[in-house]
Amino acid sequence: MSEVKLAVETRTEFGKGAARRIRRDNKVPGVLYGHGSQPLHLTLPGHELLLALRTPNVLISLDIDGKGNELAIPKAVQRDALKGFLEHVDLLLVKRGEKVTVEIPVHTEGELAPGGNLLEHVLVALPVEAEATHIPQSVTVSVEGLAAGAAVHAKDIVLPSGATLAVDEDAVVLQVLAAQAEEAPGEAAEGEETAEA
Repeated sequence: MSEVKLAVETRTEFGKGAARRIRRDNKVPGVLYGHGSQPLHLTLPGHELLLALRTPNVLISLDIDGKGNELAIPKAVQRDALKGFLEHVDLLLVKRGEKVTVEIPVHTEGELAPGGNLLEHVLVALPVEAEATHIPQSVTVSVEGLAAGAAVHAKDIVLPSGATLAVDEDAVVLQVLAAQAEEAPGEAAEGEETAEA
């Protein structure tokens, strides 16, 4: 698990105008909350935050106004729909040793059984509980040789050490669907009558 250090500042200005000014300076407005403390409004460095958020569930060490460090994980990230730049970030305060519930990406490896079958990701991210400083980056599932009708349940996935499922163990994560047969041109579907001249 990677830990990224960011120097951040507390902010006292709120609203759209203040947020626009912050973004013009290549910074991102954000809020830090958790552990029953009052929400703390922050200004974060834009480029460094963007790089940090490329890692799923990244652990961020916040140096707030140069006074001390707090650990946080991203909880919600808002991006501009067209340009993709960061508009706002919500951060959840965490402590070392504390368990948190996060969603980790599910990756697959291997080839399905022959026959043009399709793999459906029912869950693209798997909810797990893990220590805040040891959150897994992702989980990889082998789909080698799976045929139509096969399914991978949450309980079938081997989790990294220290992580436990935070979803029903019988939840379907992946399933293999049979390829749909295309109807040949000129064939009538069952139950349809063909018009005779």
